[in-house]
Amino acid sequence: MEITRTVTIEPVTRLEGHGRIEIFLDSQGSVERAYFQVPELRGFEKFAQGRPAEDMPQITSRICGVCPTAHHMASTKALDALYQVTPPPAARKIRELVYSAFFVEDHALHFYFLGGPDFVVGPQAPASERNVLGVIAKVGIETGRKVIAMRRKLRELMALAAGKAAHPVFGLPGGVSKPLTVEDAARFREVADEAVDFACFTMDVFEKIVLGNSGYVNLILSDTFTHRTYYMGLVDENNHVNFYDGAIRVVAPDGHQWARFEPGEFLNHVAEHTEPWTYMKFCYLKELGWKGFSEGEDSGVYSVAPLARLNVADGMATPLAHQAYLKFHGTLGGRPVHHTLANHWARVVEMLYAAERMRELANDPELTDPTVRVLPTAIPCEGVGVVEAPRGTLVHHYRTDPRGIITGANLIVATQNNAARISMSVEKAAKKLITGGQVPDGILNMVEMAFRAYDPCLGCATHSLPGSMPLSVQVRDAAGAPLVVLRRDSHGTVRRE
Repeated sequence: MEITRTVTIEPVTRLEGHGRIEIFLDSQGSVERAYFQVPELRGFEKFAQGRPAEDMPQITSRICGVCPTAHHMASTKALDALYQVTPPPAARKIRELVYSAFFVEDHALHFYFLGGPDFVVGPQAPASERNVLGVIAKVGIETGRKVIAMRRKLRELMALAAGKAAHPVFGLPGGVSKPLTVEDAARFREVADEAVDFACFTMDVFEKIVLGNSGYVNLILSDTFTHRTYYMGLVDENNHVNFYDGAIRVVAPDGHQWARFEPGEFLNHVAEHTEPWTYMKFCYLKELGWKGFSEGEDSGVYSVAPLARLNVADGMATPLAHQAYLKFHGTLGGRPVHHTLANHWARVVEMLYAAERMRELANDPELTDPTVRVLPTAIPCEGVGVVEAPRGTLVHHYRTDPRGIITGANLIVATQNNAARISMSVEKAAKKLITGGQVPDGILNMVEMAFRAYDPCLGCATHSLPGSMPLSVQVRDAAGAPLVVLRRDSHGTVRRE
């Protein structure tokens, strides 16, 4: 039987953006290399130049239709830093309230629509069933109604406070555009209670369907989906998970604190690396340096996202989520947990925290204070804003002239922070799962599961314009042998090999 030499998964599925996986097999049908490639390209950092800085929260929220609120919030915080202004307490709490609602809604989206089908329906179920309809068929139509109704209510609240659900317009340097009324706060309290119940329900679904299946648990714990890397995330003063604010903490593969620094110092600790076969940039820890796609104490590769946040934190700041956190680490062998598929469980723990935090803020009497903005007076120069997007740590870095016109912008998004580990995960899964040249659809889906656990956003992760990144194009024959290679260097020069 003739062995297939090249396997292409294009497009990859159930994520935001466009990507493909190229898998190259040897003559025995084993995987030589596997590449997670991002061929799409965006230029947000370039066409931000020359624009007023205060336009950035609206411009950058258009990068992605899945997490516009994260970009809006990071951009708004960057403006706070740029203009050296601290929002009043009510404004800060309104921002975090909206952000908590967004987190519940977004994590529900991934669990039920994107990542969940692999477990609820089954990793090797027919492709036509590995979707939200398959999930509903498995867990019942009432669950489907519950998910849709909860997401609708949360998005209505986001529109109420932020102007729009998809592209918020409320963030301003020094605060927000309008206060919340007593009636608005009452509506948030009502939905927050429902959100906590919904998160508890989702946790119950996960425990019954995923943790109750020994085959799934073994898959989560398997070496196929395991990497020992560094982890990064925002924490509060108690080293508890915080999505909106705090310090950035990094822990080593053995779990000890490797670094803890303020968001404005992010670029002192992280650098970006490029490869010629993708438009996605790869972040690494500067002090350790780029040593390729490798794991362990000596590698600069690190991870963000829900699993990373639970690994860097000493606990959760709300009671139900903290109990779930303790169960998570207790079941999986203590902190840190290195199993990539555990991101799905960590995401449900975070959904519960976001719902509880939303309820706390909705009941805060200071929430309806009419003072929601401090007008900036400082001359702008440079500002960095950091939040935790659902997919991980998100950084907006702006430089301006004295008039507040953008002269330089750099966006380091969660998927870039995860890019190296995602590539490692895809290649390791391909090498472990594909043998003898046999690549049935179910196995290919399990290779996709290696990236899907991170909930990547590929539209967010590619911001460099053509010509500024190297590119390699290979033409191969039917047997997979290279015929010609075209390379473009970082200066735009193309050569044929």
